[in-house]
Amino acid sequence: MISVLNKKDKKMNLEYIKVIAFDADDTLWVNETFYQDCEKEFCDLLKEFLPEKDVSAELLKTEINNLDLYGFGAKSFILSMIETALKITGNSLPGPIIQKIIILGKELIDRPIELLDTIEPVLITLKKTYKLILATKGDLLDQQRKLNKSGLYELFDHIEIMSDKKESDYSEMLKRLNIKPDEFLMAGNSLKSDIIPVLNIGGKAVYIPYHITWAHEKTGTEGHTKTYFEIARLTELLTLLPV
Repeated sequence: MISVLNKKDKKMNLEYIKVIAFDADDTLWVNETFYQDCEKEFCDLLKEFLPEKDVSAELLKTEINNLDLYGFGAKSFILSMIETALKITGNSLPGPIIQKIIILGKELIDRPIELLDTIEPVLITLKKTYKLILATKGDLLDQQRKLNKSGLYELFDHIEIMSDKKESDYSEMLKRLNIKPDEFLMAGNSLKSDIIPVLNIGGKAVYIPYHITWAHEKTGTEGHTKTYFEIARLTELLTLLPV
């Protein structure tokens, strides 16, 4: 079972950190809330064919099956919604419903950015002491668009938009940027993507839970014995780290 470090250990364990990487979606700004709102509207479109919980279950299966082909992000989500709708309706999906799904997807992509917590002051303070990296996964264009809308672009020394967040992805990034794992700290809202892979390559990690988590990100954490830090909000990094 993954455990949380005690407060008395914080300074001692983080005193050698030189680089901090931040996840983007649901760590710096709202994301999953918008996806779930979109999914509810999608389920409502298909309510005459299946109950909402069954439509959601079919959509999740389709999303997971498509990850190797499409990766993560809004465009993948849109394609998975269309594929799911075709499956549920036996390939007899009416054109107006397809059009509505496309509209839902475009609205999802065009959502304004809602920053979480007091992000900008925290990053400004940390930037005085540490090299800051944005390390997020998803569609390149979509993530670049969100970052530009956020107004946070200039606060990062490096932007890394990854197709996935496995150990190999983090190791490759650190090697490319000449960063030692024991000098690296990752902060994010997903144990599966932001915490466990970094711990497994020798880095440190800070878990910042978000109240909503995509079902796929809740799996794959069983049997791990690594230790991480957990905080309720990003501002607590300023008391966790030497600044």
